[in-house]
Amino acid sequence: MEFLNRRHFLKASTLGGMALTMPYGNKLIGGFSEKSKTKYTCRVSLTTGDHQAEMAFQALKPFAEQIRRAIGNKRVVIKPNNVMIDRQLAATHVDTLEGILEFLQSIGITENVVIAESAANGPTFEGFDNYGYFNLQKKYPVKLVDLDQENSEIIHVFDEKDFRPHPVRTSSLILDPDSFVISAAKLKTHDRVLVTLSLKNIVFGAPIKDPGYRWGPDRKEGSRNDKPIAHGSGFRGINYNLFSLARVLHPDLSVIEGLEGMEGDGPNWGTPVDHRVCIAGTDWLATDRVAIELMGIDCANVGYLNYCTEAGMGEGDINKIEIIGETIADHIRSYQLNKNVEKQLIWKQPVG
Repeated sequence: MEFLNRRHFLKASTLGGMALTMPYGNKLIGGFSEKSKTKYTCRVSLTTGDHQAEMAFQALKPFAEQIRRAIGNKRVVIKPNNVMIDRQLAATHVDTLEGILEFLQSIGITENVVIAESAANGPTFEGFDNYGYFNLQKKYPVKLVDLDQENSEIIHVFDEKDFRPHPVRTSSLILDPDSFVISAAKLKTHDRVLVTLSLKNIVFGAPIKDPGYRWGPDRKEGSRNDKPIAHGSGFRGINYNLFSLARVLHPDLSVIEGLEGMEGDGPNWGTPVDHRVCIAGTDWLATDRVAIELMGIDCANVGYLNYCTEAGMGEGDINKIEIIGETIADHIRSYQLNKNVEKQLIWKQPVG
């Protein structure tokens, strides 16, 4: 990182330990205030700035002790969002991953850490190379993993065309209960479920494809990609599968970068939003809920998050989420939704 050297990080790490007992933006890091005991059920961190690494590092600091205990002896799996291997706006920035790795080092997590992905539109390592991820191995004891070349298990998903279960090859690494999964996502709109944030990054990144598979005319004949199967053949199917699979594929820690978000024709071809925020939390649903608020989107229109809230998978009530750091109202941007938004809302209507 040109803007933030290791000395700065080490200084921040030292201060981070002290910060667990010090005030932070009128809140108490490491514990709830007396007022929040009766009002809030969880916390989400919101930082702003000009550099992805520093924002991610600072956003994670309030949860340092909680994260250290939760990881214990588990393998740490950092899952970026590489829906495309050749468009940076659609992918998690390398500096966000660096901020996460620096944070992990600051809490003593220096072994058994991997960055793992099954990129959607082409070979995973080709995307890692395009985005500079391999450079991280020169600074950190981290392994880069192509999930398409690792073990998988079969799970079943719903398809709205035939109402039958369909098998999907799914990453064993992500499913493994001994993996502590960090979703390193982006603020982006979506063409089927309005938004793609920390949950969706895990649920639809875990299904795998044949190694070397790529979209388009260069696709190898007979090569398979199981990701489309998980989408359920429609707007109802994809919302239901996100809800259903969240029980086994949700992240343990969510980091959502938004230095530059994406609006409009997301998650691939949208346009940039100069937002300069980063959101982090150990309750993935609460973290996604805060992200939606920052994007100026009505959460009542996001099907799968409503389902997950109704099922008690996390905190979906914005009024019960304690915001650490910045104030949401000061950083809301109104993201333009995909032009097919009315079609996406069919999940609200009865079938028939």
